[in-house]
Amino acid sequence: MDFFPPVVDDAFSFGAIAAANAFSDVYAMGGRPLLALNIVGFPVDLPKEILGRVLQGGATKAEEAGVLVIGGHTVDDAEPKYGMAVTGTVEPGKQITNAGARPGDALVLTKPIGTGVITTAGKRQQVSADVLDNAVAVMSTLNKAASGAMVEVGVHACVDVTGFGLIGHLLGMLKASNASAEVSFSSVPLLDGAERLAADGVVPGGTQRNRNAAEDSVEWATELQEHEKLLLCDAQTSGGLLMAVPEDRKDVLLLELERRGVSAAVVGRITEGTSGTVRVLA
Repeated sequence: MDFFPPVVDDAFSFGAIAAANAFSDVYAMGGRPLLALNIVGFPVDLPKEILGRVLQGGATKAEEAGVLVIGGHTVDDAEPKYGMAVTGTVEPGKQITNAGARPGDALVLTKPIGTGVITTAGKRQQVSADVLDNAVAVMSTLNKAASGAMVEVGVHACVDVTGFGLIGHLLGMLKASNASAEVSFSSVPLLDGAERLAADGVVPGGTQRNRNAAEDSVEWATELQEHEKLLLCDAQTSGGLLMAVPEDRKDVLLLELERRGVSAAVVGRITEGTSGTVRVLA
């Protein structure tokens, strides 16, 4: 189950993003989402046409995913909220968890980061339409193809990158796997415009909280600037999958992702060291 307030002004786009985000937990485990229930909080005095567009966005994305929306529930709420409760299937014993990463694994990320910074800039009307539209397109993209490639090739562990940011979700994987990792900032794909906005101080509160929470677990390269650290902790909406794949399967995975239309990048590797720690290189 996942739901949240609007991250963009356009109602249809908000619905599509929220639905894609809700399916991601199932995709991250190598599963197939099948059924969904809408979860809605909506002010009673707002035009119902807005809610209709939100639900249309979610339904369109569900149709793309092959998911049947079988109902839901709506409550009067001072702030609009939308999301879904999703049920999926995975063959027992073949589920992919966050606990299997092993030293030597490559870390592969399937979407660029920076949605938290860009949507915050959008709320403040400090971002160009093309930068915001690109971020919306990325957030609306299902992790279906990435998950299919992951299952086809075989990986040791996976998480979807959402509210705790790249570093936060990686730390969760490392703690569960009793491992550590190295990440190279220069290898992490960023959304167009995200670095400039972060450097200008456009940073959401959740990103700053992620940065503070990670401080005791991360060794930052001295060359990194503060806005670069914040980007790696940026609270994402409907982010990509972060996979720990054996080194000898890395190239096969990248080729399979490319074949399925997914642009991915190797952003680091799993290492031996203190459990639940990350070394970030410039």
